[in-house]
Amino acid sequence: MSGECCLQFASAVIAKKRADKITTLAKLSTPTTSAVSSPSLSVSLPSHFLQTKRTTSGGERVPVWLMRQAGRYMADFRKYSDKIPFRERSETPEIALELSLQPWRAFRPDGVIMFSDILTPLPALGVEFDVVKGRGPVISSPLRSLEQVAALRTLDDPASSLPFVAPVLQALRSEVGNASTVLGFVGTPWTLAAYAVEGKADKHCMETKKMMRRDPELLHSILEKLSEAMAVYVVHQIDSGAQVVQLFDSWAHHLSPGQYAEFSMPYSEKVIAAVKRARPDAPLILHANGGTGKLDQLCKTGADVVGLDWSTSMRAARAEAGDGATLAGNVDPMELFGGEAAIARAVERCLVESDNSGSARGRHILNVGHGVAQGTPEEAVGIFCELARRSAATLAEKSKAAAVAA
Repeated sequence: MSGECCLQFASAVIAKKRADKITTLAKLSTPTTSAVSSPSLSVSLPSHFLQTKRTTSGGERVPVWLMRQAGRYMADFRKYSDKIPFRERSETPEIALELSLQPWRAFRPDGVIMFSDILTPLPALGVEFDVVKGRGPVISSPLRSLEQVAALRTLDDPASSLPFVAPVLQALRSEVGNASTVLGFVGTPWTLAAYAVEGKADKHCMETKKMMRRDPELLHSILEKLSEAMAVYVVHQIDSGAQVVQLFDSWAHHLSPGQYAEFSMPYSEKVIAAVKRARPDAPLILHANGGTGKLDQLCKTGADVVGLDWSTSMRAARAEAGDGATLAGNVDPMELFGGEAAIARAVERCLVESDNSGSARGRHILNVGHGVAQGTPEEAVGIFCELARRSAATLAEKSKAAAVAA
């Protein structure tokens, strides 16, 4: 479906009653046998995402995708975001599919991530939210008591309670085939708990931090519930077609290393361990915003890939994680405002620091260290992806120069 046709379709869908739409989506959400048990799922992964990609000249380059690559910086995206509320966009499969594919068509990244939100599963648990223009996510009844936690629903049947997720992932697999990797994503229990307790995005995380000190058992009970639900949700995404799933710990920067060790890391570990028991071959990425000072903990969670934010030293991360670990990131997204030469310098520095010893080749996924910002020139994202495609030559040149210097 073309973007223009999809936009016309979206207007018609929004005019219908919500109940009619849910009925239709429920029919769409039943996973097909091929989506769940396709033998190509694990076989296709290494060839175009978790390992280096072979170039036509025989060299190896790093794979690339960008967090928030489907976003308001794209003119085609704004045709939808300016007219259609966020939840309508993310919960209507045809629209979510179109928005997911826009950066794929434009830039051909090696990863195509489902357009959704980390808060998407919360209503299935009984925590309603809306996204208000100019304010962001708003939860009308924040979680502040044990009674509210006890009343939370379990995520026993995400195909029914989140009927729009499977159709998007299935369609993405069909659209990109073996040319790219389809990613799903969830929020970590800590990040979801912080939103659910605050009721909004709060730069001080005030209510959650008060609960952390005054009633830590209440916070732990929320985290436990969310851990169970997110493990189920990740497995559902994998069974629906996601080849890799990223866990976003977007609010990790609110925690000291000690607090992270108590309130975030154990619950991310629980999600990862539960998914690995159920779907051991599905790779998981853990990205923590504000991971500086927590590298040793991030490397011990059991995630297959550690995603780094832009404030983290890639060189230090490689030293901490070792040459055998796969790292993702971590170019400062503000570099994309600097023009081609600035972007090239930033990408080269990131690539070289990730493989400083020459023995970590094939263990890096190029990404920005946070989401692509509004106002980013579209051509800058194209340059970023093209630099990844040229990275075999960049790395070979640096290796040659290092050998000569030695």
